[in-house]
Amino acid sequence: MEWVPRNRLPALHRLGLVTLADLLGHYPRRYEDRTRFDRFPDQEQPASVCLHGIVAHTAMKFLPGRRRMFEIIMENSASGILSQPITCRWFNMQFVQKMISTGDQIVVYGRPKRRGRLIVIDHPEFEVIDEEASHSVHMRNITPVYPAGDGVPVRSLREMIHRAIESTDLEEIPSLIPDASHQKAGALRAIHFPESEHARITAHDFLVREEFFAIQLLIHARRAEWLLLPGAAKQSEGKLLGQLLDRLPFALTDSQTQVIEEIRRDLASPRRMNRLLQGDVGAGKTLVALAAMLHTVEAGWQAAIMAPTQILAEQHHLGFKRLLEPLGIDVVLRTGSRKEVARPLPLFGSKPTIVVGTHALLYEGSEFNNLGLVVIDEQHKFGVLQRTRLIERGDTPDVLVMTATPIPRTLTQTLYGDLDVSILKHKPANRGVIQTAVRPSTKMPDVVEFVRKHLGNGRQVYVVYPLVEESDKLSAKAATAEIERWQSHLAPAEVALLHGRMSPEEKESVMSAFRDGRTKVLIATTVIEVGVDVPNANMMIVENAERFGLAQLHQLRGRIGRGEHKSYCILLHDPKAPEDALEKLQVLEETSDGFLIAEADLRLRGPGDLLGTAQTGLPPVKIGDIFRDRDLMDEARDLAESILKADPLLQAPTNRHLARHLARSAAKLAAASG
Repeated sequence: MEWVPRNRLPALHRLGLVTLADLLGHYPRRYEDRTRFDRFPDQEQPASVCLHGIVAHTAMKFLPGRRRMFEIIMENSASGILSQPITCRWFNMQFVQKMISTGDQIVVYGRPKRRGRLIVIDHPEFEVIDEEASHSVHMRNITPVYPAGDGVPVRSLREMIHRAIESTDLEEIPSLIPDASHQKAGALRAIHFPESEHARITAHDFLVREEFFAIQLLIHARRAEWLLLPGAAKQSEGKLLGQLLDRLPFALTDSQTQVIEEIRRDLASPRRMNRLLQGDVGAGKTLVALAAMLHTVEAGWQAAIMAPTQILAEQHHLGFKRLLEPLGIDVVLRTGSRKEVARPLPLFGSKPTIVVGTHALLYEGSEFNNLGLVVIDEQHKFGVLQRTRLIERGDTPDVLVMTATPIPRTLTQTLYGDLDVSILKHKPANRGVIQTAVRPSTKMPDVVEFVRKHLGNGRQVYVVYPLVEESDKLSAKAATAEIERWQSHLAPAEVALLHGRMSPEEKESVMSAFRDGRTKVLIATTVIEVGVDVPNANMMIVENAERFGLAQLHQLRGRIGRGEHKSYCILLHDPKAPEDALEKLQVLEETSDGFLIAEADLRLRGPGDLLGTAQTGLPPVKIGDIFRDRDLMDEARDLAESILKADPLLQAPTNRHLARHLARSAAKLAAASG
């Protein structure tokens, strides 16, 4: 790519554009029909418009608080058409002044709003058009607008991608889809520079189908590979589980009973279990996991559960010991800072134990001599290679992965087509109701009085902040800065601080005091997001709630409502928070169904990097939309299934390119996961 300006290379690399293939695969995020432009509006518009005009005037204005505003007045460039000029404004973006001059031809894209007598577009996307460009790829066409970055203007990207297409024999680029390479050449041309809307749609659908096929091929190849692995049947009569259930003060839900039976059948089969357990916050996944471990131990094997944080591992360890020691079952802890010596089991005389740990389980050497079951809690917190490393520490372990982050039903097959899926649909009857309220931070005095009332009734409270310490870059509150204020408000109640930068010993000391009820108020960061279980804590205050993700807020809220008392979650937001942030918070006010919340979360922010993470080990979705293009995903899944059913190892000559693709994907995953 000798035609790429050298001074652009660092910025291109920051965008992930290193090779010719990267440029060809950098798809437009939208298009502007520059064969005709929108009329200059004389009223506020509900949607963005694309306008072409001439810059008649520019000015830099100084505002209170050391703010600056660069303003241009743009007139219609169409000859013979009179229309009201448009004012475009950019706040605190002085670099724009260097890019736009009086007399420039300019294309802007943004939403016009009425400000007094003026029609104004704030922070529009813009592109300065020179005379030469007006007859090139930038004008008189359906023009692509690309994701760009600092140092690579959209115009430059468009020119480089056009050059890449012109200088490449696209017919030589193979398609993953069998017998479709001839279609790919036309699709690459039309997705970047379509001659018509029909051509763009046809190209889009082909490239989405190919992208989804790559994902489904990986998923089903994993499943085919797993099914070829040897397993060992783990038969048990369920005596240990029966003894445990007899001691519990509550009954299993119908969902728990059904899922435990599914897992028992998997364990008894010589085929290795590879099952995902989904359940909303508080649905009782941990008890189901414990049932699976008891079946495994009774069959004469060890079981291990890996948790993402020391707090959660400590909690599992304490809970399991309390429930299992009366049954004669040893539970040991393995974390980075805590180790316990395993003792021979009085019930069995040998050493099948339950091991609870964190990432330390990946590296400890001695305690696994007969590992039969691996349970991975909050699986999205671990990478694929981390899970694989733990699984490989046993001879033929069955695998149960759990998540309390509900995955929308539309995505389950996409993300987890290589696993069998169980869903806990019901919550135990002993869970308290959670009432959620969204309030501006100006209501803090009322919130403090509400908290004092509940403390007076003997309850406990979480107060959650987005930051550990105050930041010059973010205007958000921090836990370490706010604890003194809460101590003052709530004296003489004991108020403590918990955050991720504390040592494991400090964290455990703070959590122990909160569990025991000695600490009444816990000022914390998202370190409490996963697994903390204190039934007497029935209130949560989240400050700067607009700065948290929707799924994350749902997880945090799940720390309350674990006892018999009615619980309250108050989401405090900046009064100046944008409308989309408030819409997100209102979802939580309206529902506590984690699956509905997950759907809303993806609808509001898009799938983003849901795929393409070390957690999934799948390539990122660059052009497809998992919801909108669901039919294309179904087609891709059917094609991948049929190919791998006929040729599980992809040894046929027509499938060797697919085997090479899978090998490259595995290498990329290994490199990305370090």
